[in-house]
Amino acid sequence: MSITTKSTQEIERMRVAGRLTAEVLDYIAPYVKSGITTGELDQLCHDYIVNVQGCIPAPLNYAPPGYRPYPKSICSSVNHQVCHGVPGDRQLKNGDIVNLDVTVIADGYHGDSSRMFQVGETSVQARRLCEVTFECLWLGIVQVRAGAHLGDIGHAIQQHAEKSGYSVVREFCGHGIGAKFHEEPQVLHYGRPHTGVRLQSGMVFTIEPMINAGKAAIRTMADGWTIVTKDHSLSAQWEHTILVTETGYEVLTLSEGTGRQPAWIS
Repeated sequence: MSITTKSTQEIERMRVAGRLTAEVLDYIAPYVKSGITTGELDQLCHDYIVNVQGCIPAPLNYAPPGYRPYPKSICSSVNHQVCHGVPGDRQLKNGDIVNLDVTVIADGYHGDSSRMFQVGETSVQARRLCEVTFECLWLGIVQVRAGAHLGDIGHAIQQHAEKSGYSVVREFCGHGIGAKFHEEPQVLHYGRPHTGVRLQSGMVFTIEPMINAGKAAIRTMADGWTIVTKDHSLSAQWEHTILVTETGYEVLTLSEGTGRQPAWIS
């Protein structure tokens, strides 16, 4: 496994890519309402990334081994869709929860982030799942510092999710990121403390827990990309791009529109 640490110049480029990624999510937030289609949200994001930011939407035509090229510029995962939902004609309706996942390439470097959005009046169960998943994200983030281990991140996420009565999706995980969309290491959202790769200052990776209200089992839809829960239970995900520092971490995809770290998590 070859894990790269980023140079000072690379980190600066990744700060820009992260800021622009967060900016897209801030831009699209007011449009996420009942009646809009996921395809319209995708087109709005695409036009903003390309025409306003002068950047590239990384998912468009992305084709890792074994996959057909991804046909859209963002991922939109609604209700029981876990991740990689392909935008299309689906209209959002009151009570839906939707994850929008945005990756921007700026000056050759990637920023990657996703947020949950709630459409109109959602159920107590849906709101709680979104809230607990957000807490899982931050419980993972605060483990990050030089000398800690990847297992510390996964353990913190798994403990909180399962204590809350939820399950952690295991087939998908966070990842290193930089000049490439997906780099080493893999960042699992479950695990044991003090195990796995030892973190070093200059590493950059995503933390992006996918938490199901029901069981952890998933399946892939016919489009080859969209992942759903097998039991049709709701699923939620939040994601940030994180830089490891000597004293802790820096969240590269933070913005004014991003929910802040819960006060009780430190």
